[in-house]
Amino acid sequence: MPPALSFSAPVTPKDRDILTLLSAGPSAATLIPDSRLKALIETANRRTERVFLAGVELKSRTTWEVQDSMAELSELASTAGGEVIGSGVQKLPTPVAGTFIGTGKAREWADYCRRQDVDTVIFDDELSPAQSRNLEKGFECKILDRTSLILDIFAQRARTKEGKLQIELAQLQHLLPRLTRFWGHLSRQKGGIGMRGGEGETQLETDRRRVQDRITRIERELETVRRQRSTQRSGRQRSQWPLASIVGYTNAGKSTLLNTLTGATTLAEDILFATLDPTTRRLRLPTNQNVLLTDTVGFIRKLPHGLVEAFKATLEEVVEADLLLHVVDLSHPKAEEQILAVNAVLEEINADGKPTLMVFNKIDRFEKRELLERYLDRFPNSVAISAKTGEGISELLAELGTLLRPVRELVDLSVPHDRAAVIARLHEVGQVVERDYNGKTARFKARIPPNTRREFEQFIVNGNGARHRSRKRQDPG
Repeated sequence: MPPALSFSAPVTPKDRDILTLLSAGPSAATLIPDSRLKALIETANRRTERVFLAGVELKSRTTWEVQDSMAELSELASTAGGEVIGSGVQKLPTPVAGTFIGTGKAREWADYCRRQDVDTVIFDDELSPAQSRNLEKGFECKILDRTSLILDIFAQRARTKEGKLQIELAQLQHLLPRLTRFWGHLSRQKGGIGMRGGEGETQLETDRRRVQDRITRIERELETVRRQRSTQRSGRQRSQWPLASIVGYTNAGKSTLLNTLTGATTLAEDILFATLDPTTRRLRLPTNQNVLLTDTVGFIRKLPHGLVEAFKATLEEVVEADLLLHVVDLSHPKAEEQILAVNAVLEEINADGKPTLMVFNKIDRFEKRELLERYLDRFPNSVAISAKTGEGISELLAELGTLLRPVRELVDLSVPHDRAAVIARLHEVGQVVERDYNGKTARFKARIPPNTRREFEQFIVNGNGARHRSRKRQDPG
């Protein structure tokens, strides 16, 4: 198995208190449980991993694209818990087959890494198994590519069983062609009765079979997850509640928006990939309509294809959504490129044709109002908000009510005053346009979902005040 990233674990406030006790002397250490003391000593002795970033500027890429991608790689490394010591970019017409970068540049960077005591070198592009092996020999330290780094971050963030399965699948698929890196001896097994591999099978071949078997088991389990999600969606369809999925670039503010709209407690931090596992909450719109709002995993440029494949069970929520809320961090200098990156992933999962509401977030950090107006004019279905301060949220809810408004029946109802439960139910599921409590009965004009008509059938009246059961007026609003 590949060596995992050994970035230092964060120290909690409680840990700091215990470390303060340790500094007070040996007698104070007796107040700390043995298991906790051992873990803290290990944490204190483990230094933060020192990282060097390497990139290549090819003819097909501009200088600013490479610089922006390297800056994002630095954020990813910091998110994983590493300390970036230095970075370098080499201009090349095409990558070198054996080492990705030129051999002279490889020696130069390897010397720098040895002087700076670098633990890990991270490349901004995906490396082939042969390139990784050759670079590890030259640098004499751990070599990772962008895909491996993203997979490691996802592994740290996954909390649910489904999320962990999806990450493990992506990691194993990435590992399978690279197994030769971790076995230099390739010692032969002894053959004989009961020896599964037979005479002469190498350790590498055994490991490859085990990894492939594990991949097959995970894919089987994820297929069960897909069926469960399909059953859940069928249940939602029976209630006729529309589904809206929040998509966007990582760290655009998707989880903060979900928390603001629904009162959820999803983790929302100013880091990349703060949340991976999808969270669905009910949102009641000002039109008295229920909507299911789902927060999904953030996208990123160069998102590994294997990761997209592994997350198909989760991303099906995006494919099946009635509306996408594309959240954009308008304060980011590369907001335009992030929009394109998200659209590319949506196209990859066949969700690019979905009705989309552009949500330009973090306007509390954005002072260029003229540029904001140009964005709003460019995207007809768009709103500008700050999920953190609440600015623009009412406009967002109004726009959601318009875009998700189903075909509802506009009806007149006459409900006896003593049928309070019926009146309460009408306000719960319908949009009451007019109300009149004077007279022998309470009179309402309301828009109700078609699936609730049977509940109010006996109270629906025609224009002359008579009860009726046949004629229906349809109103698209």
